[in-house]
Amino acid sequence: MTSPSQKPSKDYRWVFGFITVVMIVIDQLVKAWARNTFSQNLAALQGKPFPGIFELTLTYNRGIAFGLFQGHGVMLTPVAIFMAAMAGFYSFKIPKGHLGIQIAMGLLAAGALGNLYDRLFEGRVTDLFYFRLINFPVFNVADACITVSAILLMILWTLDSSKSSSSNEPSNSSVPVASEKIPDMP
Repeated sequence: MTSPSQKPSKDYRWVFGFITVVMIVIDQLVKAWARNTFSQNLAALQGKPFPGIFELTLTYNRGIAFGLFQGHGVMLTPVAIFMAAMAGFYSFKIPKGHLGIQIAMGLLAAGALGNLYDRLFEGRVTDLFYFRLINFPVFNVADACITVSAILLMILWTLDSSKSSSSNEPSNSSVPVASEKIPDMP
């Protein structure tokens, strides 16, 4: 029970479901747009919007990340389901008041399920964003969700561990300094 002067933590667990659903919808709409638009007018879009830097290009990945294991992407189905389930489980098990964790877990679940949908119903994952400047593999919204989730989790866990370690260190007031006289033992 919280004291009257202490406000209860907000419950942000609803954010997990909201982020998951919204990002899956955005991912699937962007992929459908890419498949439709590129098939009708490839020349008008290829290399846009920033030629040589960041471009739209339509590719299909029948494997896993970075094009590995071509033709065996459907074998990731249990992994994707496990990732989304664990993100949901973790989201609802953590204490109230952790908005950042809820966002990260929602993004992780959305990324896993967005690409899983493609693998199961399209037979391949649609990719369309290409950072040509650094020759980064072509990716999609679901991939970006997983990446942002991982970065956000690293930041949050680093901040949390630095808070924990600083609160566990003894304060300087209890440690005698060389210039102080240490009292004699009775």
